[in-house]
Amino acid sequence: MTRFALAAPLLLAPILALAACGPGEPSSTAPAKPVHVLTETEKATLLASLPAPYNSGDLENGRRAFARCRSCHTIGEGGADMTGPNLHGVFGREAGARPRYSYSNALRNANFVWDAEKLDRWLQNPRGFLPGNKMTFPGLPDATDRRDVIAFLKVETGYKPQPAPAS
Repeated sequence: MTRFALAAPLLLAPILALAACGPGEPSSTAPAKPVHVLTETEKATLLASLPAPYNSGDLENGRRAFARCRSCHTIGEGGADMTGPNLHGVFGREAGARPRYSYSNALRNANFVWDAEKLDRWLQNPRGFLPGNKMTFPGLPDATDRRDVIAFLKVETGYKPQPAPAS
């Protein structure tokens, strides 16, 4: 191999980088709104504001238990749908209603809103909770893991606690 062949990538990199910096067409799209990433303090405050038993959830255990779900689901705002839908904003959302995701007929016609109790029953046994859905995950049999996953999802998916009623 010649010296030039070895040096070519090193010589081309700065030229290509500079070419990308030149004047061009102005962007026609507005810059994306930066996504706020919660600090550890904000996460702890949100966790403490959750109703029992989720306010005593272990977020680290929830993150670890949710690792089994990551092959099919994303949780970040604007995250992609995969085999399963993105879960950002799932709490308070009508079942089967995430736009552009192809749900099973069972979920499209389920007629309920996701809350912690429904998600707990779903995570325990998805097929038993809603026969005919297309989720292949067998479930999380351990109640502590389910509690922690739900607490983790509430903290990580944009959940906003309802304000206390005025007295």
